[in-house]
Amino acid sequence: MEEQASSSSSSTGASSSQLQPSLDDCLKLLRGERDEQRLAGLLLVTKFCSKDDHTAIRKVYDALGPQFLHRLLRTGIGKGSDVGSDNRDAYLQLSITVLAAFCRVPQIAASEEMINKIPLILETISKEAGSPIIEDCYEYLFLVSTASEEGVQTLYKSGGLNVLASQMMILPDGSHMIELALRLVQIIVIKLPSEYVYSEHPTDLSMVVCAVAKQFAVLQNALKFEALHLLSTILSNRYSAPVYDALRLMENDVWSTNLRIGIVAILQNRVAPSHKLHALVLAECVISIVGERWLIGEMNLTGSQVSLPADRCILLILESSRIEIAVLLNDLACLKYDASNASSNRENILVKQRNLGVAFSLVEKIIKLISSFGGEESTANAIISENTFTKIISGLNETIGVVLDYIRDAKEHGQMKGDDLLAAVRVIGSYLAEAPDACKDKVIELLGYMLSIEGEDELSPFYSICFLLPMLCQITLKTGGCKILASSGAFREVVGYLIALIDQNNFTSEDNGSIFLACDTILNLLLKQEQIEFPSDDPSFIRLLVALSRWAEGMDDASIIMMASSICSLILDLTSEEALLNHPDFTSGDIGNLSKLIRRSFVMCGQDLISDDAKAEVDLFQIITSAYSSWADRFPSIKQAVESSGPFGFRCVS
Repeated sequence: MEEQASSSSSSTGASSSQLQPSLDDCLKLLRGERDEQRLAGLLLVTKFCSKDDHTAIRKVYDALGPQFLHRLLRTGIGKGSDVGSDNRDAYLQLSITVLAAFCRVPQIAASEEMINKIPLILETISKEAGSPIIEDCYEYLFLVSTASEEGVQTLYKSGGLNVLASQMMILPDGSHMIELALRLVQIIVIKLPSEYVYSEHPTDLSMVVCAVAKQFAVLQNALKFEALHLLSTILSNRYSAPVYDALRLMENDVWSTNLRIGIVAILQNRVAPSHKLHALVLAECVISIVGERWLIGEMNLTGSQVSLPADRCILLILESSRIEIAVLLNDLACLKYDASNASSNRENILVKQRNLGVAFSLVEKIIKLISSFGGEESTANAIISENTFTKIISGLNETIGVVLDYIRDAKEHGQMKGDDLLAAVRVIGSYLAEAPDACKDKVIELLGYMLSIEGEDELSPFYSICFLLPMLCQITLKTGGCKILASSGAFREVVGYLIALIDQNNFTSEDNGSIFLACDTILNLLLKQEQIEFPSDDPSFIRLLVALSRWAEGMDDASIIMMASSICSLILDLTSEEALLNHPDFTSGDIGNLSKLIRRSFVMCGQDLISDDAKAEVDLFQIITSAYSSWADRFPSIKQAVESSGPFGFRCVS
């Protein structure tokens, strides 16, 4: 009985094996003349071929040919009828499943037949949202776009970015589809010319940012890092300004809150340094879009019970930036001053300088936020706790000290030029403008050197002086600060900077702000000339007289005329008309210009052209009249001009 049963079972297995179709049988059906045969072959193939069996896939593709599958796809979409239309959904699913499988072979994916189907696949994604076939559509697009340059170009030209942007927000969080969509956008923004992508699709890219920001906030797997890299790639691009504008027009700022949540998660966990750097890059971009107040805010995910303190973000970004600055400055010092490998270190130095710029920028934005509290701790405490405020100030003090040490090291090595040095001066200047007494000894020691630092493309110091001007203006309010400026000779740099700005003769509003800062600094210095050791015959002041009289010429702004006239009046008190006319940098025409300037200030006062609430101009005119009474007899030409102004001038002098 057992032998009979065994024999029967063996016979049944052999019969079943003989009845099961082979791959060759499928290939014969695929080569058949009738569509029904090919359909049957395709249905069988989906059961036979593994997605990773490229040899079998190639055989199937060669047997079927491109035309039948193309007709099947068009019928499934509703654009053809030669295969029949009763089972369009089935045809669509079958054709896309097979197409995605074919594209597993790179040579097939790069073929013209596959590239030409991209518009149809995009149309399917738009029409069939939520359908089971969508995942295969994304798979197809990804494989074709990565197989050749033509693939990604066709994806872009066919409106791929628009389709991806419109669909990403509705894709399931963390799904394979959202992963493929992320990678498709990454391919577009990396492989195609940024100047076209960003200018042609700012709204689409802003929608992508919103969708990816959500994934960045909610995911806790490797896809979180892909989202981070895509976001930093999009927003840190040099052509991203239109995207920034589009994000600012968003009706809500959920995207920026999601970015805050994601960035905090990266910075507070153990992740690779490169991920933390990308998070800092992203943070710098977000602040550039929405402002410094973003650093402090809620971090509650919808439906989540976890809530983080509002000040967690600013503390993490400050601490991470401080660490980056300390490490990068140390690395740069080693690379720059290693003469044996100077040439080979060049590229490495540039990378580190770019990264340092991001960290410096974040520190500056934190300084700007703290300064917006107006120096009132009560205001700050309404937004952040007193403990947090103290931590921020302490951290900033320590970091500025580290940056000053880097500046000192550069000075000792005779370095006068470098964008990293200029960036260091900028962050120092930003902080000292708000805390002029911080790191006082180091600042006094290095002030003259910092004012002489040049950027890589500068022929003479300019921006270093611009960055330090707010601090210089602050410290010269006190006699001690004026003494520092005078003893170090730094005042000459400020005078030279002011002359250079005036000589540009095409001022922007920012330039005007810098001009008045420089003027205030010089005015502070001149007002305290009797209390400090001051080189009254310094030739830089002669050149400044000429420049200021030229600056005010043709101007009707009372603040400009009064400022220029008050500084000139104080300088004139240091010399005489005879001495000026004997100076090689001064001419009789210059004394004429000065006469006109001083006369205009008196006339302006006499005609009541200065408004009652313009206290600054009134104070300046008091400086002018006081100085005039001291030097008038030494400048007969100017005295004659003022007295010839009629009752206006006499009334103001008296």
